[in-house]
Amino acid sequence: MTAVHAPTWSGPVDLPLLGEPDVQAACGLMHVHGRHLGRPAPLGMDYARAVAAELSAIGEFAVELGRTRGVPLAGCTTSVAQAALLSISQYLAAATADEPDEWLPGAGPPFRSSDGAVFEVEALDPGPWSRFWAALDVPARAVERGWRPFLHRFATATCPLPNDFADAAARTPFSALETTARQAGMTVVVRSGRVLDSLPAYRISPRGPDWSTSAEVAPDGELPLSGIVVLESCRRVQGPLVGHLLGLLGATVVRIEPPGGDPLRWVPPMAGDTSARFLALNRGKSVVEIDLRTGRDEVLDLAAAADVFVHNWAPGKAVRWGLRAEDFPSGLVYAHASGWGDELGPEPPLGTDFVVQAHAGVPASLMTVVDVFGGVVATHAVVDALLRRERSGRGQSVASSLLSAASRLNALTRHHDTSAPTVPVCTDLAALARDPRFARALIRDRCALPASPWEFFR
Repeated sequence: MTAVHAPTWSGPVDLPLLGEPDVQAACGLMHVHGRHLGRPAPLGMDYARAVAAELSAIGEFAVELGRTRGVPLAGCTTSVAQAALLSISQYLAAATADEPDEWLPGAGPPFRSSDGAVFEVEALDPGPWSRFWAALDVPARAVERGWRPFLHRFATATCPLPNDFADAAARTPFSALETTARQAGMTVVVRSGRVLDSLPAYRISPRGPDWSTSAEVAPDGELPLSGIVVLESCRRVQGPLVGHLLGLLGATVVRIEPPGGDPLRWVPPMAGDTSARFLALNRGKSVVEIDLRTGRDEVLDLAAAADVFVHNWAPGKAVRWGLRAEDFPSGLVYAHASGWGDELGPEPPLGTDFVVQAHAGVPASLMTVVDVFGGVVATHAVVDALLRRERSGRGQSVASSLLSAASRLNALTRHHDTSAPTVPVCTDLAALARDPRFARALIRDRCALPASPWEFFR
């Protein structure tokens, strides 16, 4: 009988954590979420408990997969505290880097229009940003000063913009904002008050003819995915987190990066010669550099020796590069972790954390709550697909998205514990990393990082 225990609150953290408010307080979630306010603040949902529920489900599938592959596992454990630490891993890494990250309080989006619409904006380069705000008569100096804190709000969980931006939004009706955004190439998504909670978390379908060669388990393999090879081509948070978690489950992860390496490797703060935030999601992966515009054959050659291929490319790129699911070996698990999935059609707006929060009705946070949860949900899908492949002898196609993950998050957090925490509130992640009560939940690899959220036993 497989024993996958329900998540405990504290796990290896040596603190008397009695519920979600205690976990958010002690494990840094309140601190990071409240940065834009200049004080710790609870998230408007039981986020850590939702992440722990997904981690527990992954553990259950992973144990079954390991047993099917000959790894003699009896069960596994995880905890809500470990889920919380995983959720802040990039912020924790940045706080304990060689020259720790600096951040200032301040709130940017969401903004409010003159007719009361609350909306998010998104741009990945300064062109749309500059054109949009210039058209709304924001002073050029403010537009220039605002780009960097806006771009880095993913990394810092705060966005100290001058008041010019909120003022410009507040004097403009939303219909005019939409028109201006369309002309400037800016993404604008309104918070309608609707809460999306009915989408399936992911979709899996069989692909190709029967496949009967199971991945060989390493002789000393003690983890459920030992011997599984994962090929990853991902950027930002959601996709790399999938490879990271599969690696913690025992897989060998090979990461495809552009020639010269992923530029995010060198974004401060640094931990040794690598960005601390990048290290939080990508340590332990081997790397091969390929120009995807011309390197189709190289990718497919690597895939021939892999069990999983996972990417989070923008819509249309898989077709453009000739790297669709049907182009890969039939026995592979082919996983696409997208922004919107198919819900908004073939040409959706930018599908990043904050605009998906707005569209789905997730309680607003400048933390990457949907990116992280999206990575966990996509990992759940891949492990599920690997188990289906092992049982059926057929490769699998996997589709998940930030939007489907946001829907799942809303479904798991319909009930929210609003009680006050009974433990002290963390106000310094570097101090948390030094606290001996967290020693069994953290590791040190050039900076402080969460250990694996699972413990497997035989």
